[in-house]
Amino acid sequence: MRRIVVVGGVAGGMSAATRLRRLDEEASITVLERSGHVSFANCGLPYHLGGVIEKRSSLLLQTPESLAARFAIDVRVHHEVRAIDREHRRVSVRDLATDESFELGYDALVLSPGARPVVPNLPGMSVAHTLRDIEDLDHLVAAARDVEAAVVIGGGFIGVEVAENLVHRGIPVTLVEATDQVMAPLDPEMVEPVHDALRAAGVQLVLGASVERIEPAHVTATTLDDGTVATAVGVPVVHLSDGRALPAGLVVAAIGVRPERALAEEAGLAIGERGGILVDEQLRTSDPAIFAVGDAVEKHDGLDASSVLVPLANTANRQGRVVADVIVGRPGADRPVLGTAIVGVFGVAAAAVGWNEKRLRAAGRPHRVLHTHPGSHAGYYPGAETIALKLLVDPDTDAILGAQAVGRDGIDKRIDVIATAMTGGLTAGELADLELAYAPQFGSAKDPVNMLGWVDRAVADGDVETVQWHELGAALAAGATLVDVRSPAEHAARPIPGGVNVPVDDLRARMDELPDGPLVVHCEVGLRGYVAARLLAQHGREVRNLDGGYRTWRAGTAATHVAEEVSAPA
Repeated sequence: MRRIVVVGGVAGGMSAATRLRRLDEEASITVLERSGHVSFANCGLPYHLGGVIEKRSSLLLQTPESLAARFAIDVRVHHEVRAIDREHRRVSVRDLATDESFELGYDALVLSPGARPVVPNLPGMSVAHTLRDIEDLDHLVAAARDVEAAVVIGGGFIGVEVAENLVHRGIPVTLVEATDQVMAPLDPEMVEPVHDALRAAGVQLVLGASVERIEPAHVTATTLDDGTVATAVGVPVVHLSDGRALPAGLVVAAIGVRPERALAEEAGLAIGERGGILVDEQLRTSDPAIFAVGDAVEKHDGLDASSVLVPLANTANRQGRVVADVIVGRPGADRPVLGTAIVGVFGVAAAAVGWNEKRLRAAGRPHRVLHTHPGSHAGYYPGAETIALKLLVDPDTDAILGAQAVGRDGIDKRIDVIATAMTGGLTAGELADLELAYAPQFGSAKDPVNMLGWVDRAVADGDVETVQWHELGAALAAGATLVDVRSPAEHAARPIPGGVNVPVDDLRARMDELPDGPLVVHCEVGLRGYVAARLLAQHGREVRNLDGGYRTWRAGTAATHVAEEVSAPA
């Protein structure tokens, strides 16, 4: 009988254990989980905090009893593995409920310890809450009662979700992010709608400032006229690098996570360059009897095969299934990751896959940038919402390098289609040929993903040259004339400084009004600009279209302006 021990009973670990049972009815399978719960929906934790998921029990997908009944798995909560004896293939375990210790032998050991929240070693940080498991959630829910203000440190996925759900509880929130934007996977012009949604909901957004220390709550005593002493307990005060002091009855640290690697490291297993457990394509560690899955292990990037840390549930669950296949002798291999992710913030969804432009620039990798602002579905059908899409393309091979999508409807569909296309090796131009489901309430006859493919072909074929929002200033400084081809009303309401207004429908008749030299045309989102650029080019003019039009320029410059403000000396 094969003895299999799994360390960690969430996501990857439990996927491995249940898959193993489905493949091998005779194996002895033991799952050891340090916390008091297994197989819980950790991605749903913030939403119980805010009352969106009303019942805490809804997050508990399985229990040790249900797993024993259905899968005959020995699941032990409150059991912490303290050490691994690789030579004798056994683990040392501490029962945290009884404080008793024992050893457990294995033929195959699966490590799925996950990732631990990052908590900086700063004065007073011990008062900050984190959100990793059900116990953390219970503490946070209890601490959030009767709180007058909260500070959330960190603007990543968990940070914005916690901020949103504290607002749902009626608690004023300040979100502190050390960089100049939240949601690092997004580029500046794409993240601005997320900033707008946070601010519109009342979140005080502090960008470009970091926490230096937290002053603990203090007790003050006042002697009253009758000689009695009245005491009052204050609240912690979060002190920032820009000099601000934020009183906060509740502080949440959501700065990020690091692989939980201590057990593996102490056992002498190889650790990768990014700080995660090193595994091969079959998820074996440097010890062939020990496997590792999930947030604790390093993955390979889908574009350049470099080592990356991608703490996503989809990846952990898939790795759990793969490792089960490998253990029983079936073929199985891990796959590179694209980092496909999405988050919702006060009705706005923001999603990304692959690399962003910041990363491409930092790596010095050539890329073509495309922005569009289509409707989420046919404009004539009620409820259509404008969305923002960004596609990043290799100019030599037309390979898709990454994409971002932001809006209130249809975001998950578009990013998932592009992620699938990337996995399947489709080029950007081939997006135009995808046969996608269409009815007016769901999409358009030319789906936004199809349109990205057509825009890519137009640029790749030389039908139009573009200029990006952050390149416009340099183009105008070099002598180009900016021509706004929208209507006079649009130009008056939302101008780009320095532009002259010649509507696209009047362009042929008024072409002689345009000064000599290079031109940059723009409209609201880029489509009329493309038509104008084609017209002018065929009349011999040197012309480029402002990619994504006014909306992309406005979002990008707004984000940059905020970044400049928060980085300026006080």
